[in-house]
Amino acid sequence: MNYKIVRLNTAAKQEIEHAVLIIYTGGTLGMAYDEQGALVPFNFGKILEKIPNLNNLNISITVISFPEPIDSSNINLQHWVDMAYIIYENYDTYDGFVVLHGTDTMAYSASMLSYMLKGLNKPVIFTGAQLPISAMRSDARENLMTSLEIAISKVNGKPVVPEVCIFFNHMLLRGNRAKKVQSVHFDAFESENYPALAESGIVIDYNYASIRPYEEGKKLKYLNKLDNNVMVLKLFPGITKNVVQHCLQMEGLKGMVLETYGSGNSPSEDWFIQSMEEAVEKGLLILNVSQCNGGRVIQGRYQTSKDLKRVGVLSGGDITTEAAVTKMMFILANETDETEIKRKMMMPLAGEMSVLSQ
Repeated sequence: MNYKIVRLNTAAKQEIEHAVLIIYTGGTLGMAYDEQGALVPFNFGKILEKIPNLNNLNISITVISFPEPIDSSNINLQHWVDMAYIIYENYDTYDGFVVLHGTDTMAYSASMLSYMLKGLNKPVIFTGAQLPISAMRSDARENLMTSLEIAISKVNGKPVVPEVCIFFNHMLLRGNRAKKVQSVHFDAFESENYPALAESGIVIDYNYASIRPYEEGKKLKYLNKLDNNVMVLKLFPGITKNVVQHCLQMEGLKGMVLETYGSGNSPSEDWFIQSMEEAVEKGLLILNVSQCNGGRVIQGRYQTSKDLKRVGVLSGGDITTEAAVTKMMFILANETDETEIKRKMMMPLAGEMSVLSQ
């Protein structure tokens, strides 16, 4: 891929203390209005005109842009591979990384990169905006400025946040715990099952107890094998046998994230449980995830989930759908042993879920 590279001279009159790489994939933050009032991709070479306060951060900023900005609804596996590769290739050169990304699939991308960048020991901060950077009331400036500040923050020479995160509307969230919940308000993301890692106000207040600790001597590994022969099936009252069986019997399907009610409950009708059992026996990986924002699957708590556990459906605990489906793509491509696949699906790889007690 022929990336576009722009180096910003933000510290011309000072001694440069930090270096950050911005990866611009697309999204509202990087858009501006042209003379006709239409939104067009923004020229990052002129970003200092829009955010002159960048000069006060005393950092060297390099921007690598995808050849064509991508609407985040079009993000696919190759884009994840490209993002992870850019970080891997430039890992030793920069203190931290900021990924500018559309909000619609940001949680999916942040989740996937948390798995692909094994041994990550530097900040990778995803951010974006609900309004373009040229808009009068844009949230782009605050989101970008604070993301850059977090990306360079260190204590005793070590990064404060050595993991993949999402920063949006004053809140820093673990990337693989976040979910988009708003499309018309600035507080677009929530993390119901894991505490925020930081909140920005007059100062940035870090929740150190919830941040993954820096691991001395850890080497970054770039794992780029992914398998998208997976699907998400969201249950609803009245779902038919024909629909369920058609999904389970799709050619080439290897894994399914089953979005159930409440704490992991599903229809208890014989045809439904039997369909699940037959699919598992044929080797289909099925992970039970709650539809609730903030839900937690506890298989066996009610009779309606006890049968799922009995036939071999795995519990996803408190994992989000975004983290679950990307994790499934990742594990199915990197593991071949069925027992190991199931074991890893039910344990945290990058802090995306709590350790299961069952």
